Amino acid sequence: MRVLVKGAGVAGLTAAFELAARGAAVTVAEARQGLAGNASWMAGGMLAPWCERESAGQPVLDLGRDAADWWDAVLPGHVTRAGTLVLAMPRDVGELDRFASRTLGHRRVDEDEIALLEPDLAGRFRRGLFFPGEAHLDPRRAMATLHEKLAGSGVEFRFGMDAQHMMGFDREIDCTGMASRDERLRGVRGEMLILRAPDISLSRPVRLLHPRLPLYLAPRADHHFMAGATMIESLSTGPVTARSMMELLNGAYSVHPTFGEATIVETGVGVRPAFPDNLPRVQTSGKTIAVNGLYRHGFLLAPAMACRAAELVFEPDKPVELADETDGQRRSA
Repeated sequence: MRVLVKGAGVAGLTAAFELAARGAAVTVAEARQGLAGNASWMAGGMLAPWCERESAGQPVLDLGRDAADWWDAVLPGHVTRAGTLVLAMPRDVGELDRFASRTLGHRRVDEDEIALLEPDLAGRFRRGLFFPGEAHLDPRRAMATLHEKLAGSGVEFRFGMDAQHMMGFDREIDCTGMASRDERLRGVRGEMLILRAPDISLSRPVRLLHPRLPLYLAPRADHHFMAGATMIESLSTGPVTARSMMELLNGAYSVHPTFGEATIVETGVGVRPAFPDNLPRVQTSGKTIAVNGLYRHGFLLAPAMACRAAELVFEPDKPVELADETDGQRRSA
């Protein structure tokens, strides 16, 4: 079975892994010259299905609850299982109750437990929510290691290649996101900053709730932190706007004033593909299987969607379904 995977974002890399693990001869074609620059490269890397239930619905929890196990098995040492800490300033404490009412898998924490979880935040927040079953990883490190592992196992990568005219494959997996021809997709622009703050340490992602712009801070190596949260209905890949930068920096400063002295190492923008219901799809048309619509949940949902795509390649008559969040029934993906 010769399979062409179009796109080397997180969807394409995970699909290539699942196909190769099942014995397929896999070629990955990527229009860019390398892994950098796509929406996956700009991701936060939070494997947080219970937190995402707040806005994403039950299917995201169902599809993403095993993501940390998948990444841990495929890339040992890349996943940090320290949970997620959700906080709010005193004036926004009602946001904690709203968030708690829409999510599962958490416990309420007081000022003392917040200090135990994150000593550098001692005395700054009186209440919070802790999601102990969640995890995170560094997306760029994970993608680079997975690429190296796949190449070492015989998967062929062709960067700077337009896959449109590549022939001779039994099946094709389209993981090209916004570059695909699905007219139902819309772009959701996400902006991020990478900050270096040597005088503060965080062990886990911290989410700061705010009625207008919630923020997350995801720790990276060497006191680097990714700050993100924006979700703008736009196809623009232009630079981070001044307004977004100010709001992200203000949010980080609210978590801890030390971030006011941080160095801005990088700014970036990624456009995430989303269907109208913000749920992903695995769809078949002829010999092509399309994996798309991962929205803001790329690293969380990619393993489950990759497994479904691989199942369709080797078991084409097996029904592939997606849980319906509205009535508990199941529908075709």
